[in-house]
Formats: sequence, C-alpha cells, structure tokens
Amino acid sequence: MTEMTALEIKRDEKIKETMQTEEELEAQLPKPVGYRVLVALPNVDETYGESGLVKSTQTVRDEYVLSTVGAVIEMGGQAYSDKERFPNGPWCKVGDYVMFRANTGTRFKVGRQEYRLMNDDSIEAVVADPRAVTRA
Repeated sequence: MTEMTALEIKRDEKIKETMQTEEELEAQLPKPVGYRVLVALPNVDETYGESGLVKSTQTVRDEYVLSTVGAVIEMGGQAYSDKERFPNGPWCKVGDYVMFRANTGTRFKVGRQEYRLMNDDSIEAVVADPRAVTRA
C-alpha cells in the first residue's frame, strides 16, 4: 500500500469533517411553529445539461434563490387551522410538491440542502411533477 501525500491526508480529513449522517442533519432541521410550513428546495444542477458546461457560482445561487417549487417537509401545529381563511381545509400536506413565489419565506441551508420556512398561505399550488415546472 502506498503512503498518502499530505494533500491527500488533508483532503480525507476535510471529507470526514464535513460528512454527517442523514440523522444528524435531520436533527438540525428547525421545527416549524405556528402557521409555518417547512419546504425543501430541489437541488440545482451545477452544469448545463448534456453539454457539461459548469454554471457559475452566481448562476447556481440565483437558481436556488428564484426557486418556485419545493417539497413540504413539515408543518407547524397551527398551519391551515384557521377555518375562516381555509374553509375547505389545508391546501397541501407533508410530502406534496408545492409552488410559491420566488422570494417567499426564510431561506436557509442545513448541510448542502436548501430550505424555506414560509407561511401557510404562501403556498400557491400543489404540483404533481416538479420536474415539469420551470421558471418563466
């Protein structure tokens, strides 16, 4: 077995430091309270399709910021409980893909995944296939 170079050792140490189990990351997710909804954003491709051209860091960031579709991960205890505002019941449920305005909610990351914490009435539609929806 060959010895690792100092650079390889440093890289391996960095990988071990940044790797966390899914359980650890899930435990770090904030729990929505009140009428808030926690939505996970889809991961953004870092290249342009089959061409393999790498997107700039700014382009990737813009695509995250301007995301309009995500998956409902969790809801606060009062989400959709106001019978006057939601007479027909909740607009969505945990597991649904939903559509919302581009700058809606509080944006944050846990690990490499980006999330939004938004008000229940910020959900504008339930989406059957999120891959079919793109920003105009």
